[in-house]
Amino acid sequence: EEAKQQEQQRRQDKGNPEAAMAFVSEIKLFNKWSFEEVNVSDIALQDYMAATAPNQVYLPHTAGRYQMKRFRKAKCPLVERLVCCMMFHGRNAGKKLMAVRIVKHALEIIHILTDQNPMQVLINAVSNAGPREDSTRVGSAGIVRRQAVDVSPFRRVNQALYLISIGAREASFRNIKTIAECLADEIINASKGSSNSYAIKKKDEIERVAKANR
Repeated sequence: EEAKQQEQQRRQDKGNPEAAMAFVSEIKLFNKWSFEEVNVSDIALQDYMAATAPNQVYLPHTAGRYQMKRFRKAKCPLVERLVCCMMFHGRNAGKKLMAVRIVKHALEIIHILTDQNPMQVLINAVSNAGPREDSTRVGSAGIVRRQAVDVSPFRRVNQALYLISIGAREASFRNIKTIAECLADEIINASKGSSNSYAIKKKDEIERVAKANR
């Protein structure tokens, strides 16, 4: 249905060069999901979630050298960071095209289940899944105690992506469900703040331990 509407729109725009340019100039993820109405509600995370104007991509495979300098990976598109998180454990290392396919299928499933833009659902999930308080080890000469500390926005995004990908991987292991289905479930549950999500459970646990060590 949507494809038919787009085709009709293209035919109408053939005679109108301005409309055609507008159609071409809008970047959509996988040529399907728009970045236009996507917004990051958490002000602290806005600078570290690359989903706005300069970081919009058709494919989450930019081949950028994001590890060369500290904080450069903040400029890496958010979906590409999720793709890179899916490439863990030796047997999957370097298989980026496979990871891109998994994420593409997961976004399709999210759209079917929630009827929302899957980019917005992913952003909400990452906002909810990062712990805001953690505990670090303080002390020397054998006497070590835990001290609660605030977590920086950048680390919150990193932790959230890490926990979401681990949750999906563990859920799909020795299971009939595909990794794409498990990733979609994990992202949807995390975006709702549901405790069925591995990432949300871990986040609550980390924050609970930190609260005890204040």
